[in-house]
Amino acid sequence: MEEVSKMIRTLVLLCTLCISLQGFAISEGGDQGAVDTKDEVDAYILHHIKDAHDFHLFSYTGDNGERKHVGFPLPVILWSSNGLATFMSSEFHHDDAGKVIVEKGGSKFVKLHGKIYELNAGASEVQFDEHHHAENAAKVLDFSITKSVFGILLVGLLMLWAFSSLAKQYASKKVPTGFGRVLEPLVIYVRDEIAKPNIGEKKYRQFTGYLLTVFFFIWILNLLGLTPLGFNVTGQLAVTAALAIFTLIIYTFSGNKDYWMHMLWMPGVPVLIRPVLAIIELAGAFIIKPFSLLVRLFANISAGHIVVMSLVAIMFTLKKSLGVVGATGLSLVLSFFITLIEVLVAFLQAYIFTMLSALFIGMAVAEHDHEHEHDANGHDIPDAEDVRGDFI
Repeated sequence: MEEVSKMIRTLVLLCTLCISLQGFAISEGGDQGAVDTKDEVDAYILHHIKDAHDFHLFSYTGDNGERKHVGFPLPVILWSSNGLATFMSSEFHHDDAGKVIVEKGGSKFVKLHGKIYELNAGASEVQFDEHHHAENAAKVLDFSITKSVFGILLVGLLMLWAFSSLAKQYASKKVPTGFGRVLEPLVIYVRDEIAKPNIGEKKYRQFTGYLLTVFFFIWILNLLGLTPLGFNVTGQLAVTAALAIFTLIIYTFSGNKDYWMHMLWMPGVPVLIRPVLAIIELAGAFIIKPFSLLVRLFANISAGHIVVMSLVAIMFTLKKSLGVVGATGLSLVLSFFITLIEVLVAFLQAYIFTMLSALFIGMAVAEHDHEHEHDANGHDIPDAEDVRGDFI
């Protein structure tokens, strides 16, 4: 109980610290100065949840009136018309309006709305049309280490270290120690409560590794998204789409004869209806299922970040009506409780994505028209396929 109390106190302290730092970070904008008005706050929040080429923690105005930015840059790797170009994102000097030009490898680059463009030959500055789109510049192939890529690499290395250590402990002892004692019950939970019930006793082992990877990958990244570093990896549509495509590939290539037969030429229904059902089933397998996976994770995580930052912004948008103390106090209290809920949502979204992935894989490898085991009275014993069918 004492260890649990210490963990709870530590969690509360971390949540309070994260809220305070998030509030401190949002109090300063980009090059325009402090974020005060509602429109500026809305623009800042939308900018914050997007991916970026550097980590921007906060800004302040120096003694000489010049804006100072605190953060750290990331490598920029581009393939332009003149070949490969590499440099650090600090060379843009936090400019996102296309004003700062970086010359590398015979090309000129500018950063505009989070995207990097290459200026046309002979151009010395960006020219915009009436919709503020660049007319004399084109996007390049961007292989940069952005915040999201950095987060993916960081979590990947962290998971590799943690589970390698856990595997080594199992080789030398029966009961893991240290951080392994935290990982073991979670691993067992994913195996016994997600993989086995949805895939079945016969085939769950070959997919448990993927399910464990997806669960911990999403969960840890969701928790990192609650820190002031600005991680929003699982709130990026490209990341959630990639995860959904992995699940799609696995259940598509793992599908057995029964799976494809029930999808393409469903038995037990009139022949004229079978082609229509085949189209519906194919759309469900290749479009609806992966789309539901990627949108659910993306929407919930992005909405959570927007809600947290909107509550933090109360201290600026309502300071005139409630006063500095009242607005700040209300903002911190509401942000604290919503952050606690977000900690739960971080786990819940990882669980839902993993559960649905296991369910889709189980549907693909299920053996239909199978023989049931019977109890002492001769009654059928429900197995994984029956439980999954009732769930659906």
